[in-house]
Amino acid sequence: MGGQMTAKAMIIAGTHSGSGKTTIALGLMAALARRGHTVQPFKCGPDFIDPSLHKLVTGITSRNLDCWMAGEDFTRHSFQCHGKGADISIIEGVMGMYDGGDSSSAALAHFLGVPVVLVLDVQSAAESAAAVLKGFESVDPQVAPKGVILNRIASERHLELVSEAINEHCQAEILGYIPRTLNFSMSERHLGLHMGDENPLSSEAISQLAETIAEHVDLDRFMELATLSVPVQHDESPQVEVTVNVRIAVARDKAFCFYYEDNLDLLRKNGAELVFFSPLADHVLPADIQAIYLGGGYPELYARQLAENKSMLIALRQWAEDDGPIYAECGGFMYLSQGILDHDGQQHAMAGVFPVQSRMESRRASLGYREIYLQQESFFGPAGTIMRGHEFHYSLIDEMPAEIGRVYRVNNGTEEGYRYKNVLGGYMHLHFGYSPQVTAQFIKQIGF
Repeated sequence: MGGQMTAKAMIIAGTHSGSGKTTIALGLMAALARRGHTVQPFKCGPDFIDPSLHKLVTGITSRNLDCWMAGEDFTRHSFQCHGKGADISIIEGVMGMYDGGDSSSAALAHFLGVPVVLVLDVQSAAESAAAVLKGFESVDPQVAPKGVILNRIASERHLELVSEAINEHCQAEILGYIPRTLNFSMSERHLGLHMGDENPLSSEAISQLAETIAEHVDLDRFMELATLSVPVQHDESPQVEVTVNVRIAVARDKAFCFYYEDNLDLLRKNGAELVFFSPLADHVLPADIQAIYLGGGYPELYARQLAENKSMLIALRQWAEDDGPIYAECGGFMYLSQGILDHDGQQHAMAGVFPVQSRMESRRASLGYREIYLQQESFFGPAGTIMRGHEFHYSLIDEMPAEIGRVYRVNNGTEEGYRYKNVLGGYMHLHFGYSPQVTAQFIKQIGF
């Protein structure tokens, strides 16, 4: 049985990367939360960092919505399931509104029937801002922005010029603006902003941002416009009690912090108890585990501390040699290499499961969506299984020896998913939502 419920949601899109979309999305979340609203955050696309910032300002776990990477059915279910009970769902878009094809903010707005508010950076424009907005309205009228928030307004006169032009030529309502004098910035590094768990934003900075939004943006009208064009169906079937079959140790600390929350939920749903541990701080693996999950993150920033924790490296290597199952992606895969050569040229010894060295590059080594085809059976299922994910890293590895198996055939023409004994590792960040049966397969395989 399903029940139709009233729901409110809004996508915060930008004209381009760097338009102020993240800042304004965080400000809206914080301002509405401080009004007493329950705000469910989401992120369009594969990003790990923005969702951590969303949680920092709302106190609620943010979810990734990506029709290509996670599949349409899973994306719709995630949006409806997690938005249920919230006063409003706020989805931070990705890049420019139309960038990204099937994974763009516009495509997600169309698929979910969620209205759009466009962040328009007017720092170096006045009346011409109307032409930009008019263009965004005309590319796809079905998802034309309902409202616009003007970023970096310099003065009352600047606001007047921009507003008059937009009101004359465009359909979108001006919901407010952010003054150029707002002193709000977030420090960046090679993979993007700092994670929310690192507290990159002080409570004072968040308060200032929320107050600025509340002062300059019409939040009441924002809530009124946040009405979905497609009815939302919520599953009202009773929750099934899950029998815990296995315990999986999940590395989670400042060095290993890139996980899709949906992956963790799917593991739990299929009978896994997740036991979190820190390769930085802990010296032994959790007790009574059947598998280890090493996610991505920033092992290169903490390479010295990881290398100094020799007892954990020895424990991981011994687990691998004893045929213990390990799934490692990106940073977790680097952790299982012989060592990491950091940006300063310093070599740091790692677990040595895979006979290659990881080395940091000054430029991004790889970025993009990936579809993988299992060339051989693995703990994710039989040969022929298809999975999807994303790749984003600044490191490279030496040529992997031929005796190390390649489980994945990748849609960019490469082979990856390196297997040593019962260890599977590679640079892919896989989202289990596209092929949710792989989590059941994984748990079945490791439960014996």
